[in-house]
Amino acid sequence: MTATIAIALDAMGGDHGPAVVIEGAECARERYPDLRFRLYGQEGPIRAALARAPRVAAEAEIVPVEGVVLGTDRPSAALRRARSTSMGCAIEAVKAGEVAAAVSAGNTGALMAMAKVALRTIPAIDRPALVALMPTMRSDSVVLDLGANTECDANNLVQFAVMGAAFARSVLGLDRPTVALLNIGEEDMKGTTELKLAASLLREAGIDLPLDFLGFVEGNGIGKGEVDVIVTDGFSGNIALKTAEGTANLVTGLLARAFRASLRTRLGYLLSRPALRALKDQLDPNHHNGAVFLGLNGVVVKSHGAANVKGFANAVCVARDLVAGRILDRIAEDMAKFRAHLPQGSPGREAAA
Repeated sequence: MTATIAIALDAMGGDHGPAVVIEGAECARERYPDLRFRLYGQEGPIRAALARAPRVAAEAEIVPVEGVVLGTDRPSAALRRARSTSMGCAIEAVKAGEVAAAVSAGNTGALMAMAKVALRTIPAIDRPALVALMPTMRSDSVVLDLGANTECDANNLVQFAVMGAAFARSVLGLDRPTVALLNIGEEDMKGTTELKLAASLLREAGIDLPLDFLGFVEGNGIGKGEVDVIVTDGFSGNIALKTAEGTANLVTGLLARAFRASLRTRLGYLLSRPALRALKDQLDPNHHNGAVFLGLNGVVVKSHGAANVKGFANAVCVARDLVAGRILDRIAEDMAKFRAHLPQGSPGREAAA
């Protein structure tokens, strides 16, 4: 019999509250029948939503919590009342080992603050990174950090590379994902001191890790899908993410304008509609929903606040894949391999200790 995976859901998080959270959980359970849920939030709205989700209703446990973290709450204020909120209680359940992961569509800053304080980081990881999937011409790529750390040293970037590769193995099913550092050029002499040192460290130890380090990748290589894992600091990563989202909106907007220009282009739209629907689905943020605070001593997944049912279901499935893929063990094992492989006296060995 397949072991079940219990996931805590912040039922009150996001723009749509329990309705989308629970219907999303229902959709995720169709894909993964081994999922079980613990629902944190206000009991009345949760039970009303469960009436439309029989699979979840049959297995879920409701934990009544009246407090809600609003999107306008400051992270520091939300942190002070964490244990009286649905978001904070869901994270505490992960810390206590009562569930394998937590998923919330609530306030990103508050979720990050609560998760960092409650769970701390895995040994050998200095800072957690925000990681997510981005669509490319080839397939989905893993990108981190997307905003958790605006400034990073070489050691942080190396840790992000190891964690990103472990994420790709768990979620994308890749045995040896390709990894590169985001840079202004592919040549070894380009980039900051931190980037050059991180590349040197990864080349020294990469042979013993379950990844293939390819060096540097430029911004235009992200959309091409040149590598499986793109590593950068949170400042550059967040700009890259927002630029990609803006470009997707630009492309779809220009296409819509072009197809409305004349009768001929409207007829062209009718002929092109199947291809355009496929493009829209590929660029839909809900298709790639589910960012992870990677490096914490527990699995916490952030769903976009405006996610629809499909989007929230994808976030739940990401959490499930990370648990089933033993993401925490993989990161710890790979960091141990990294430190052990560096030669005695190497500057990288001291930095990675």
